[in-house]
Amino acid sequence: MTFSMTRRLALAMVPVILATGVAAAQDAKTLRIGYQRSSTLIALLKTNGELEKSLAPLGVSITWHEFTSGLPQLEALNTGNIDFSADVADTVPIFAQAAGAKLAYVAEEAPSPAAQAILVPADSAIKTVADLKGKKVAVTKGAGSHYLLVAALAKAGLSAKDITPAFLTPADGRAAFVSRNVDAWVAWDPFLTTARHQNSAHVLADGANGLASYKRYYLASESYAQKNGNVLKVVYDSLDKTGKWVKANPKEAGKILGEIWKIDAAIAEESIANRSYKVGYVTRDGLSEQKKIADAFHAEGVLPKTVDTLDVAIWQAPTN
Repeated sequence: MTFSMTRRLALAMVPVILATGVAAAQDAKTLRIGYQRSSTLIALLKTNGELEKSLAPLGVSITWHEFTSGLPQLEALNTGNIDFSADVADTVPIFAQAAGAKLAYVAEEAPSPAAQAILVPADSAIKTVADLKGKKVAVTKGAGSHYLLVAALAKAGLSAKDITPAFLTPADGRAAFVSRNVDAWVAWDPFLTTARHQNSAHVLADGANGLASYKRYYLASESYAQKNGNVLKVVYDSLDKTGKWVKANPKEAGKILGEIWKIDAAIAEESIANRSYKVGYVTRDGLSEQKKIADAFHAEGVLPKTVDTLDVAIWQAPTN
C-alpha cells in the first residue's frame, strides 16, 4: 500500500473536537465504523449485511456506532473509539485537523450542492439571504451546512455577526424550526427534503453556482489506514458498488432508505436525487475547496488559527 502523508499542523484545542486522547485498545479483526443518519451508503451496507460478507474472508467483523453529526464522529475517531468514519461533510475534517487529529482520507463523494440548503417557513417574510440580518438561524456547528451559511451570508454582504446562530443537532434544529423558535434552519438531506414536504419549508439558498460544492468524505485513523489497507480496499469497493446501485435504482433504494430513516419512500427517493453518491479516491487537487472553507471559518473566528488543509494523510488502494 502506498501511503501519502506530511507532518501535521498542531493547533490549539478547538471546541467540540478533542485534541488529545489515548487510543482504545482495538482488535485488528474488528472494524469499528462510525456513521450518522445521512450516511446513506453505509446505512444500506449495514442493513443488507454485504460489507460483513465481503470482509468475512479477511476474518474481519464490524461494530456499528451511530452519531448525531460529523464532529462527534471524528472526535471518536481522534480518540481511538472508532476506526472508520463514514460520510462526513467537507467541513468536518478541517475541525479535526485543527485539533491535531491524525486522520487519513480514504474516499470521497463527488459534489452535491443541492443536498443542503437554508430553509425558511413557506409564509416567512424572509425572501433573500440578506433578509436574515438580525434573525435567529439554526445550524449544526462545523457541519457542511455551517459553511453554506457562512458562504451565503458573505455573498449577501453579511457575516455571522449579523445573525444570531443557534447551534443545534439536526433533530433539535428541525424541532426549533417547526415550533418557530428560529427564523431559518440550515439542513442537509434527508432532513432537507423531509422538511420541505412535511413542514412546508422553502429553500432560501443552496450550494448551487459555486457557493458550496458540498463534498462528503470517508476517513480512517492514520494508524488504522497504515496497517489495514486490504480492509479499507474492501470497504472502498463496497461503497463504490453501493453508490452506483443507488443511482441506478432510486425507487428501490428510496423504499429501503425510507424504512431506515422512517420517512415516506417518495421523500427518500427525492433526497437521493440531490446527492451524487459517486465514490472516488481522494487526491490533493480534489481537496482544493478545503482551504477556502478553512479560511472562511478562520475569518469568522470559528477556527482559532489557519489550517493547512493539504497537511493530511491520504490513503491509496493497494496495487496488488
